[in-house]
Amino acid sequence: MSIIVRRAEANDARAIKEVYEGKAAYGNTLQLPKPSYELWQQRFSNVPENVYAYVALIEDEVVGNLGFHVQTNPRRRHVATFGMGVKDNFTGQGVGSALLATAIDLADNWLNIKRIEITAFVDNTSAISLYKKFGFVIEGEAPAYAFRNGEFASVYHMARVVS
Repeated sequence: MSIIVRRAEANDARAIKEVYEGKAAYGNTLQLPKPSYELWQQRFSNVPENVYAYVALIEDEVVGNLGFHVQTNPRRRHVATFGMGVKDNFTGQGVGSALLATAIDLADNWLNIKRIEITAFVDNTSAISLYKKFGFVIEGEAPAYAFRNGEFASVYHMARVVS
């Protein structure tokens, strides 16, 4: 099984919507259930210059998405954040690794990003393991960070800093 990562295009909106329809995908991100096609179409119709969007494909099916956001504040231009989702039935198959490797290559070799930040729900052990595999460390915990599944959930603030 080969995973191909490429830049997301406007015509990927429906496929990306399908990624975030999965319970794990919206439950472990700040997305809401039952996303509309119009929402995703709008997000990809005018992508800002500081945002890099990617999709992961397996046999021509979009199975994951990563949005990489470079900060625009002059004092934080060395910092980027990202959000990522993988179709529920494709988790644990290297999709997240392929997407994150693409973002880190962009950050390290083309954008001169020193710090990449991410928040991860404390119970999302697979995401935390993935981020640690790529050099992210837990910098702190934020209790009651987001409302999820009828209750408040905590997140870890994680970062990867290039020396």
